[in-house]
Amino acid sequence: MTIAEGIFKTVRTKRQTGLGVQATAPGAQLLRRKTSTFELKRDTYSTADEIASHQQVISERQGTQMVDGKLSGLLSPGTYADWISQVTRKDFAAGATSGALTNVTAAVTTGAFGTFTRAAGSFLTDGFKVGDVARWAGWATTGTPNNAHNFLITALTASVMTGKMLDNVAVGPKASGDSVTCTVVGKKSYIPESGHTNIYNTIEEFRSDVVMSEVSKDVQVGQIAVKLPGNGNAEIDFTLVGLDQTSAGAPYFTSPTAESTSDVLSTATGLLVLNGNESAIVTNIDFTIDGQVSALDGVVGTNLRPDISRKKVLVKGSFSAFLDSSAIHTLFLNETETSLISVLTSGRTPAADFIGFTMPRIKIQGSAPDDGEKATVRTYAFTALYDFTGGTGTDSDRSTLSVQDSLAP
Repeated sequence: MTIAEGIFKTVRTKRQTGLGVQATAPGAQLLRRKTSTFELKRDTYSTADEIASHQQVISERQGTQMVDGKLSGLLSPGTYADWISQVTRKDFAAGATSGALTNVTAAVTTGAFGTFTRAAGSFLTDGFKVGDVARWAGWATTGTPNNAHNFLITALTASVMTGKMLDNVAVGPKASGDSVTCTVVGKKSYIPESGHTNIYNTIEEFRSDVVMSEVSKDVQVGQIAVKLPGNGNAEIDFTLVGLDQTSAGAPYFTSPTAESTSDVLSTATGLLVLNGNESAIVTNIDFTIDGQVSALDGVVGTNLRPDISRKKVLVKGSFSAFLDSSAIHTLFLNETETSLISVLTSGRTPAADFIGFTMPRIKIQGSAPDDGEKATVRTYAFTALYDFTGGTGTDSDRSTLSVQDSLAP
């Protein structure tokens, strides 16, 4: 007798073309995971309130069903880009590029912070945003340290791009004259104003040791929980809702694409920018992107629910920080809106892969103290808000949250 073991289970996923259209067998993607469960749940109808002379329950029936899905993983570039974009409701797309420029001057400010200043044209018109990670190319002589390095934009005007090299290498100062190009790395997704996607998936859990396949259909990604500890691997948890599940004794998705091979992200490498400034006191960040997804009520004549409903996308979270002043607490007291950028890289190399999260407008809604014979930490709850001042020609996306992934397909 063979007992199933988790190490022999694989998770395979593929987008459907629409509701009720199970994805075809070729072309599925294997997903890395810590754990995953896709449970078929059915309502039950008991006769416990029916009275009979024998004083016992006569029967119990099954009713409408749904699939309750959960997958927990370690966050890595490219691995979960498809599911992340389904919660933000916008597919990943290439970011801005400047084209060739000969009028840009590079300068050092402090440490690995620096500026790139252009004499004409506009970074804002080109489409660059605060929170973007970009790479320059084409610099010569003293400017060569600027080439192929991840540069996080922390402030932006039409003529001046301010930020920091994520590998902590100083910006190479150089007068204008070189033909240089700046390009946002990888692809970006954000919660859009319109044109929201509405994606359904077919997801298979296949156990090769007992040759058992469970295929969940009409599955939507409802919520993402991102956990960024001060010391450890970044984690991501998904909550999914589906409408149907079938079982078989052979795999449905044959020859799936292999799992991604990108390194897991660690909070030891990257950068956190709070209120426009690099922060060295935040000990952890947790936040959720919640699409408020739920299966509709059942209808007469079938145990399948007709569809999945969605509400507005909510982004909430908290971060903990060592108490070094009253600055963050004052933001809470005065209801002062601020911003939060977190970029995690897969290493310390100049062009390391990464994922970045940018919330251009947050409000701190709590300031919880602690105590003890240790360094004092406060926990600050926050809500991210729609940035109605952003959009085309501004320094931010017109959105609550944007995500940049250097390996998004």
